[in-house]
Amino acid sequence: MSRIAATFDSLKQSGHKALVPFITAGDPDPSITVKLMHTLVEAGASMLELGVPFSDPMADGPVIQRASERALEHNVSLTDVLAMVKTFRESNADTPIILMGYLNPVEVMGYAEFAAAAANAGVDGAIIVDLPPQEASELLSEMKAQQVDPIFLMSPTTTDERIELITSAASGFVYYVSLKGVTGAATLDIQEVEDKLAQIRKHTDLPIGVGFGISDADKAQQMSKISDAVIVGSALVKQIEANSSDHDAIFTAARELIGGMRQAMDA
Repeated sequence: MSRIAATFDSLKQSGHKALVPFITAGDPDPSITVKLMHTLVEAGASMLELGVPFSDPMADGPVIQRASERALEHNVSLTDVLAMVKTFRESNADTPIILMGYLNPVEVMGYAEFAAAAANAGVDGAIIVDLPPQEASELLSEMKAQQVDPIFLMSPTTTDERIELITSAASGFVYYVSLKGVTGAATLDIQEVEDKLAQIRKHTDLPIGVGFGISDADKAQQMSKISDAVIVGSALVKQIEANSSDHDAIFTAARELIGGMRQAMDA
């Protein structure tokens, strides 16, 4: 059983839901990324979503775009991100890690090389934002051979036909983008999300994680009642940006935000 499947299974047995914080690797400085990953787990993260810095992050709003820019100032590459995961794995063998990024760095590395390097580093899944499933067969083959779960995005406008296509290609879990727009957008309609999750569940038994628009403990709690995983990105990255010159303050803010969400979700 994969780390992702084992984590969802364990959480289900204990009556809890997954909390998945997102950070951009190397933001604001590569020297703190691994420590921040451990801090998030200590605060209650069930899995970690690690962004691979990219110069044109088209699915991301200004907050996460700036995170990529800060990391790229340090020339953080896909190879560097995998090295960070490998270092994290030296003292944490259990927490699933999902890479989130764009196709270009993967193509530069090569599909087979990426899948093997990701598996060797201890990566459990990857979201390649700009790679639709109908064009992903070559990479999917390499990832599945290395037991790295391909995770795909769905949105409020995803049709039944496309849900079927996505769920037939995905493993690990599916990622429901709860808003029309980029990361960091506002105004979350819980009932709309619940209705869409019911539609998706007609097509798959995979867990469903929900992200975009989850900014505080109250929203995390509401979303945990209807989803299998709550994914939080921009709210955390905003805290990192606000404290970018004070690393200790970053760790404190991350503990407070994720710890508060975990507590609310478990209440």
